[in-house]
Amino acid sequence: MPDITVGEYLLRRLRELDIEHVFGVPGDYNLGFLDQVIDFPGLDWVGTCNELDAGYAADGYSRLRGAAAVVTTFGVGELSAVNAVAGSYAESVPVVAVTGMPATAVAAAGTPVHHTLMDGEYDHFGRMFAEVTVARATLTADNAPAEIDRVLRALRRHRRPVHLNLPTDVVLARVPAPTAPLPAADAPTDPELLRAFLDAAAHLLEGARTVSVLAGHEADRHGLRGPLADLLDSAPVRAAVYSTGKGVVDEHAPGFAGVYTGEFSAKPARAAVEDADCLILAGAPVTDTVTGGFTHHFPVGRTIELRPCRATVDRAEFTGVVMADALRALTGLIHKMRLPEPTGYGQPAGAPRRADEPQPTRGTEAEALTQDQLWAAVGDFLPEASVLVAEQGTAFFGAQELPLPRDARFVGQPMWGSIGYTLPATLGTQLAAPERRSVLVIGDGSLQLTAQELGTMARHSLPPVVVVINNDGYTVERAIHGATAAYNDIASWDYTALPAAFGGGDRCVTRRVTTPAELADAFSLAVATPDRLVLIEAVLPRDDAPELLTALADRFAEQNDYGA
Repeated sequence: MPDITVGEYLLRRLRELDIEHVFGVPGDYNLGFLDQVIDFPGLDWVGTCNELDAGYAADGYSRLRGAAAVVTTFGVGELSAVNAVAGSYAESVPVVAVTGMPATAVAAAGTPVHHTLMDGEYDHFGRMFAEVTVARATLTADNAPAEIDRVLRALRRHRRPVHLNLPTDVVLARVPAPTAPLPAADAPTDPELLRAFLDAAAHLLEGARTVSVLAGHEADRHGLRGPLADLLDSAPVRAAVYSTGKGVVDEHAPGFAGVYTGEFSAKPARAAVEDADCLILAGAPVTDTVTGGFTHHFPVGRTIELRPCRATVDRAEFTGVVMADALRALTGLIHKMRLPEPTGYGQPAGAPRRADEPQPTRGTEAEALTQDQLWAAVGDFLPEASVLVAEQGTAFFGAQELPLPRDARFVGQPMWGSIGYTLPATLGTQLAAPERRSVLVIGDGSLQLTAQELGTMARHSLPPVVVVINNDGYTVERAIHGATAAYNDIASWDYTALPAAFGGGDRCVTRRVTTPAELADAFSLAVATPDRLVLIEAVLPRDDAPELLTALADRFAEQNDYGA
């Protein structure tokens, strides 16, 4: 096998991870590597307006593709991206962060070159990345193949970010080409360990009449869509999801009970989770935003928890059990139990409405638009197999209870909650799955952090639908604290003018809507222009917020303890 450059070795491995786009910003320490990115077959360079946005875009891309890559320059560039990488770490999103750094000899000598702290220390920033990655390495001509493979194996195993420092002189160093593909993400669970887990689960399930599953974000990242569908197809099991796991279970499945948010859940989801004789937690760690501020109530002593690389049955832990293996084993066990069909749960939250049920009001032609009407219209518009992206705030909590069409995906960031995340993330989702139209709902305050990536979307001729909720500031923060405080105010922008200002030209269409009728017309325009970016500015009252957000805001205000 002929020698290749270190840069090419890394790019070959990225293609193995199904990465077709590399996000980032050029800087003098990464330009040699970017030459190779541009020339590499099957890879496209996507330059963003700043490194933070590149990291957000990579995060969104990875949620649909399973991995992504972002390239920055040393110091100033990588530190701009580190917030995005931290969000990927918090929400278990696999991203390869590549930093172009000064040449090996320059770093070894401690030369005070630009983008350093001028103290001769070259590992300051790498140590910062160590806190938000599962593996990192500084590549040399000698260690590059082994270290690249080690780091990428960690990314696959843990489904979290990794970091590679790539010095300018190492990019073109010659190394042997890879002779075998990267190993699979997870080795099969040891049969004896899996048998011990299954024995404990069988004992817990003995006599159970109702079994439910609660799925979270780790179920999505660790490939449990198929195993969850198999479970629901083979046994009368109820399934609920955290908001972070929305879309990982088919919301049209007979056993789907809705989104679980602790005490703020709709009755079907709460009953499915809290009243089950046995609850299976599938990649569903407990956090405040997904449990209604820790108001969850799981069946005591009747819970099986599946997490990456371990499973727990009541208090017995089985380290080394792969989640997918455990879920498949449980499916076989539960199938043999012949459970009765569950009754008494009522209509699942998120299930399609019956024809005889009252429909959400769509409003009259002259009536001012409300949150309820907005979400009813979004639900009417969403195409099958689309990607709904919802910014943390009013958008996320409105989308949480919105029924998803078949084969749709949902993207949000409720645990890290970095506002502005979703606009660049939508750039990533639309590139990751061009056959799926991405539909973003984002607040005006969040949009103002990352609005310039509308230009990047237009430059790449991408056709997402972007709904901007113009409600005059940070409504989510007003709901928690400071309803009239100046710090929750923002500048008033002409949002429909932004695509043109960012170079969109005739690749974009925009509408400003203030009534339900105007919103319906705007969505009709989006249907008629599937090849163009459509931005809809929806003007809403300042204090109008989804009911779930209002309830959770009171809970978070209590947790923060700011007083009256």
